Amino acid sequence: MTDALLRTPLHDEHVALGAKMVPFAGWEMPIRYPDGIVAEHRAVRGAAGIFDLSHMGEVYVRGSGARRAVDRLVSGDTAGLETGKARYGLLCNERGTIVDDVIVYRLEEETYLIVVNASNAAKDLAHIRRHAGADAEIEDASMATALVAVQGPRASVIMSSVTDLDTREATIEDLPPFGVVAARVAGVRAHVARTGYTGEDGFEVFLPHDRAVGPWTRLLAAGSALGLRPIGLGARDTLRLEARFSLYGNEIDETTDPIEAGLGWTCHLEKDFVGRDAISRIKAQGPSRRVVGLVVDGGIARHGHEVVHEGRAVGHVTSGTFGPTVGKVIALAYVPVALAKAGTRLAVRIRGRDVPATVVKTPFYRRASGDA
Repeated sequence: MTDALLRTPLHDEHVALGAKMVPFAGWEMPIRYPDGIVAEHRAVRGAAGIFDLSHMGEVYVRGSGARRAVDRLVSGDTAGLETGKARYGLLCNERGTIVDDVIVYRLEEETYLIVVNASNAAKDLAHIRRHAGADAEIEDASMATALVAVQGPRASVIMSSVTDLDTREATIEDLPPFGVVAARVAGVRAHVARTGYTGEDGFEVFLPHDRAVGPWTRLLAAGSALGLRPIGLGARDTLRLEARFSLYGNEIDETTDPIEAGLGWTCHLEKDFVGRDAISRIKAQGPSRRVVGLVVDGGIARHGHEVVHEGRAVGHVTSGTFGPTVGKVIALAYVPVALAKAGTRLAVRIRGRDVPATVVKTPFYRRASGDA
């Protein structure tokens, strides 16, 4: 490791738990703990996992122009976002390609929180400031904020044991999906949202950077008898891939547009936002390629592997792994629209060998209906 790598406030906790630490987006982060990625993945699907996401970026937008600024910046209908609610969306450039994918939280009438990917934090902040307008106050709170997530079917039970809401009439278990509320977690002031990126029910807890250790250790203790495990970046990736969630730098970046990436549903084209006109044209013309799900038979597809049809390279894999829950090698890949239909037979070129692959509907995994 180099001295230049940033460390989250929970770094020493990860080391004490035996985590393997690796560089990631300028941070030193846990990729796995001693029991391994598959065990961590299965813990989240079957019980619960706790994640340190303090490397993510947090940008506050406040003031009389905050609503207008966020609606101009984010592809979704954030003008209609109620206080105490969150929404997934995109930051796009004027060309209609993707600057980042974000979650927007409306914390108060004139206070929004935009959570951005760690690798894009500086770029996104500049983009937000460039397009926000004069009536919105922009604050970069990334280094002042810690973020801890608890994900899995037992997440609400674990969270409720250490969380007190400011609203006495409700409990954390009453919080709806994509709801956000002020609370105390292990006695520390926080905002708690019912959001996550694993395909499971779960919560994300925004804490002061210097108060993160107490809630982390309390949550670990509260969940120990319920199967809660600490989760590293490795299982975070396998979980999001099974759920078919896009990863910036893989499925999406500034060379991809929302339509081909399967994220057109995030774009509210009836309003004016940065990139709207270009995205409208792309939608009207139709994309030349799309992201599809693949099941691969005979090898692990990885980012950058060529996708082959009738011996000719026609696309590339963006993400691939063995899915512990689905029990198959799965991948996401860009292929021509004509080859994007479920059931299409393709191949992935792995170490010079064309390994059979089939286009399938996604997500690869969906939790049982009726779960929170």
